[in-house]
Amino acid sequence: MNTGALQALQGALRYSFARPELLDRALVHRSWAHDQTPAAVDNERLEFLGDAVLGLVIAEYLVREFPDVDEGRLTRARAMLVRAESLSRHARTLELGEYLRLGRGEADQGGREKDSILSDALEAVIGAIYRDGGFDPARAFVTRLMADSLARRDRDGGPWSPRNPRTELQERLQQQRRGTPRYEVLSRSGPDHSPEFLSAVLIGDTELGQGAGSSKREAYEAAAKAALDAVIGKGT
Repeated sequence: MNTGALQALQGALRYSFARPELLDRALVHRSWAHDQTPAAVDNERLEFLGDAVLGLVIAEYLVREFPDVDEGRLTRARAMLVRAESLSRHARTLELGEYLRLGRGEADQGGREKDSILSDALEAVIGAIYRDGGFDPARAFVTRLMADSLARRDRDGGPWSPRNPRTELQERLQQQRRGTPRYEVLSRSGPDHSPEFLSAVLIGDTELGQGAGSSKREAYEAAAKAALDAVIGKGT
């Protein structure tokens, strides 16, 4: 990648690399690396390292800030924060997709907007910062990038809400002895590289809510959130 682009990205990251080649490598997807002759080094080792650093930063923050929250909720909170959907959202705020080196086929299939590729690239960037400057700069970057997510509070005023909508809906329905919800895909539209799913959540034959998303998982969670909003709105 040219020097100007690397400098622009470092400005967005708010971190200046002593070894900018590490940042350059963090942006190399395997589809591009395998197209080169000889094959280039991709970002997967940096991604592996960044995943571990990210997990430690998040765990350290949660344990420090929420001393009275049990281990199970902390584990769910960490899982929610580091899942691909969350990380890809942060990657988009950095416009990271614009800097990725992708193979032609992957680029043509919308790879710059795929949650999996963006989240992996963000972890690789975290790994590159760690390799370049150590743990403190990596922790500062993660904390700054995820500040809003880390500061979020429970809807009911508690210290943290690690449960996703599907888990919360299931718990509420079980408390009401209404059984376990099930999810159905109602329709799928759009091209293969950018699909849109419409789903519903039901108890028996009763529909509780509908939701849409770019994956079945997103659509199911949106349906669960719609059902939760209806349940809470009725005060039950």
